[in-house]
Amino acid sequence: MEEIKVLINKAKLEKRVEELAKQIEKDYKGKDIVFIGVLKGCTMFFIDLAKRISNDVAFEFVEISSYEGTESTGRISLNKDITESIKGKDVIIIEDIIDTGRTLQYLVELLKSKNPNSLRIATLLSKPSRRVIDLNVDYIGFQIDDIFVVGYGLDYNQKYRNLPYIGYIES
Repeated sequence: MEEIKVLINKAKLEKRVEELAKQIEKDYKGKDIVFIGVLKGCTMFFIDLAKRISNDVAFEFVEISSYEGTESTGRISLNKDITESIKGKDVIIIEDIIDTGRTLQYLVELLKSKNPNSLRIATLLSKPSRRVIDLNVDYIGFQIDDIFVVGYGLDYNQKYRNLPYIGYIES
């Protein structure tokens, strides 16, 4: 069994999610928001963020795949699209981690074609050293080095999603 080392503990996660929620609340004062979560990794961050925001927040989800194990396949497939119209609405994409940016670029283009009023991006984790697509990310929880992380929704072959912290597998 792999040994998981803590990278970001539960207390740091909770504090940063609270800070992001307050910033989103300030930026969207008096407005309804549509959160579009990227399944499955976003779930913990998505729910914890939504619970801390007093605005009305509608929930939508997409499922996009581009990874097998620890490696990106380079192929992006949309497995589940949103079900409600976002035309004229203020939308925030909720992502667990931004790596190369290819998947998110695909999603941004898809959602822009649905004519939202505004479209922003919130990610728990960002790996700028891996970025190949230049993206404007509005809300970033933590920037991390190029390591494979698990926990708080992120997985390794569907394992470790339920850890209450962000960790990495020590080889």
